[in-house]
Amino acid sequence: MTHSTLPSRAEDMFCHSVYVASHVINRAYIPHLKKLGLTYPQYITLTLLWERDGQSVGALAGQLRMNTSTLTPLIKRLEALGHVQRRRGETDERQVFVHLTRDGRSLQAKAPEITACMVEGTGLTREELHRLQDLLKRLSDGLQ
Repeated sequence: MTHSTLPSRAEDMFCHSVYVASHVINRAYIPHLKKLGLTYPQYITLTLLWERDGQSVGALAGQLRMNTSTLTPLIKRLEALGHVQRRRGETDERQVFVHLTRDGRSLQAKAPEITACMVEGTGLTREELHRLQDLLKRLSDGLQ
């Protein structure tokens, strides 16, 4: 692609669309998560722990593509809310593992309802959503 064929207006750039979509998604989650006392990043972190409890902070940060220094305060807030517990590694005390508490695990029962509302709200078919997820993963992998 030559420089003359590249988009010059913000609304024609993929980064603008992704940025706007990200903010719209965050706002759409607010009423659902407010009832649970969670923020969107906290909810996404919990979903990863519901899939596999007892992950290291580093593993969670990798899946979220965040720095551990950004994720640690979020995990500390989840711990203060009583949803997770941090534990030092037994073989390497420098590693910190995050474990769900009973309260954190119980929140998982609310997730299907939230997901259903969000999926319905998109107006997209399941096939379209799967294609979108594939494209976004390729985009993220390509830019990483």
